[in-house]
Amino acid sequence: MTALAASLAALLALAATGAAQPRPLIFPGARGPGHGKRIVLIAADQEYRSEESIPALAQILATRHGFHCTVLFTVNPQTGRPDPNTIDNLPGLEALRRADLLILFARWLELPDAQMKEIVDYTNSGRPIVALRTSTHPFNYLKHPESPYAKYSYNNKQWAGGYGRQVLGETWINHYGAHQKQSTRGVIVPGMERHPILRGVHGLWGESDVYQITTLAGDSQPLVMGQVLASMDPASAPDPAKQLMPIAWTKTYTGDSGKPDRIFTTTMGHVMDFRNQAFRRMLVNACYWAVGLEKKISPTGSVEFAGPFEPHPIGVRSVTP
Repeated sequence: MTALAASLAALLALAATGAAQPRPLIFPGARGPGHGKRIVLIAADQEYRSEESIPALAQILATRHGFHCTVLFTVNPQTGRPDPNTIDNLPGLEALRRADLLILFARWLELPDAQMKEIVDYTNSGRPIVALRTSTHPFNYLKHPESPYAKYSYNNKQWAGGYGRQVLGETWINHYGAHQKQSTRGVIVPGMERHPILRGVHGLWGESDVYQITTLAGDSQPLVMGQVLASMDPASAPDPAKQLMPIAWTKTYTGDSGKPDRIFTTTMGHVMDFRNQAFRRMLVNACYWAVGLEKKISPTGSVEFAGPFEPHPIGVRSVTP
């Protein structure tokens, strides 16, 4: 059994003992440039298997780079077990109070106010965020539109586009490439080749289809454009009917503290994307950049998995809409 599998098994076993909530999954940082920095990673989507990819990423960051990583999952309050289908319970968010970085992979959550407050307080604090795929639409308040956090919904009209657009740069628009039929080749934006996040990033490809983008909000700076390929084969030709769309960008967001957050967002994040070394390197580099360690980014630093990575096929596991 791999270290990751053992950790997940221990987490589930703890839930089976009758504990109200399982403990977070924690990977203490080994030696490395990130030693002393704390990352909280949220795995809370119902489609792209973040419950598999995000712990694997945490292991890379902890084992290969020294970051202390805490992984949080949505938890079924009836069973006390991690459950991607649960959208209204994400325990352990108080870990954000000590965090140096938030890695967010969420989709259409409607959290209780006390839990949501932890995310909003972190976002307003000036500390950085690395966001993946469905995090352009992380919240959707349907049952409790009276909540003070309802404005963070992905389709909010008053705070246009909610958390996704206002904080990260864009909200959910549509699939641009054909979902699970057309893959994505990353094309570095001319002039961005020397950006620290792209150091050593070559051959970026993934099974994620390209998300549609309207215009990126605020001071968003595209780093990588997504080229829609005709099939799921990385060697396939580009779809001539599809233009390039931003799939990775940086941004700042300034909340109540008056301190700007460093933001990196990518609309890639399909669990199979993590098998692409360039994608993993881009994410690891983004974490270094986010916490101000860009001078420590090595183009050849290890981004290999800390154990076997055998992801399951993706698929929506029920959420409305």
